[in-house]
Amino acid sequence: MKAVVTTQYGPPPDVLRLKEIASPSPAEDEVLIRLYASSVNPLDSFTIRGPLFFFPRLGRLLKPKHKIAGADFAGRVESVGSGIKQFRPGDEVFGASFTGKGLGGFAEFACAGEDSLAPKPSNLSFEEAAAVPVAAITALQGLRDQGRIQRGQKVLIDGASGGVGTFAVQIAKSFGAEVTAVCSPRNVNRARVIGADHVIDYTREDFTRSGLRYDLILGANAHHSIFDYRRALGEDGIFVMVGGGLARILQAVSLGPLLSWFGSKRMRFFIAKINGRDLRLLKDLLEAGKIVPVIDRRYPLGEVAEALRYREEGHAQGKVVIAIRHGDDVQGSL
Repeated sequence: MKAVVTTQYGPPPDVLRLKEIASPSPAEDEVLIRLYASSVNPLDSFTIRGPLFFFPRLGRLLKPKHKIAGADFAGRVESVGSGIKQFRPGDEVFGASFTGKGLGGFAEFACAGEDSLAPKPSNLSFEEAAAVPVAAITALQGLRDQGRIQRGQKVLIDGASGGVGTFAVQIAKSFGAEVTAVCSPRNVNRARVIGADHVIDYTREDFTRSGLRYDLILGANAHHSIFDYRRALGEDGIFVMVGGGLARILQAVSLGPLLSWFGSKRMRFFIAKINGRDLRLLKDLLEAGKIVPVIDRRYPLGEVAEALRYREEGHAQGKVVIAIRHGDDVQGSL
């Protein structure tokens, strides 16, 4: 199969190569999937850059744990292990997983466990379905499990134009919340289209100093300090950080638990966990038209490095998708 292989840890343009390698074989508890689409996530950049991205020279001495990145994917079941109960060859599926083999979605085939898959929504293309798993599950678990969202609450989504943010606005609306989206000027109209009740252009207004208070704030791309978010919460309010720069993440991890001890406001950071139950819930929401994937750009398999570069610039309006063509129609080169 053709796959985008991480040759060593480092910046994607330097370490990714489009190669012909052996296709994986499913274990008894795995499904082999012929992939037709994937999408890029911050997780993929961390996977490719490695655990020592602060010290790239040291990081390059380590062997990449995942030879093929790409957590998201959508495709058709090719074969199944003897222990698989829910899927059969020919089923169209979507999901997100890294197996122990370290072979992800930037390839023509991948293996995945049964609990990291769900039937593909019938009203979505493979490319649309591949845009969903990591971003939408992060938004869902951040709002529902960490944020304890309730109908009628005032919910603010900071970073509402990215992959997680566009899903978070729609999922919060599906829970019956009053949603405020924070984004750049060019994304104001899109935020309204996907259902935001109020939209704040962050170049014109700082919501942390407006005097308004929110029951729940989801930091999909957190730019403010944890103290600013705390100030914008009402009594018993919850701030959930799911994305942002490394300094902000470290601040949330180190200070969030401490600040949560004082008063009634809660500050949380978490990493989503992929599971079949939540994928099936998202499938139902997608088929009902309550959420819709927002796709900014599509790239062929051979241009994964360029897709990652574009996402890392921080200006993507929704998801960046990788279209996977089998045989001679795989386009592009690395």
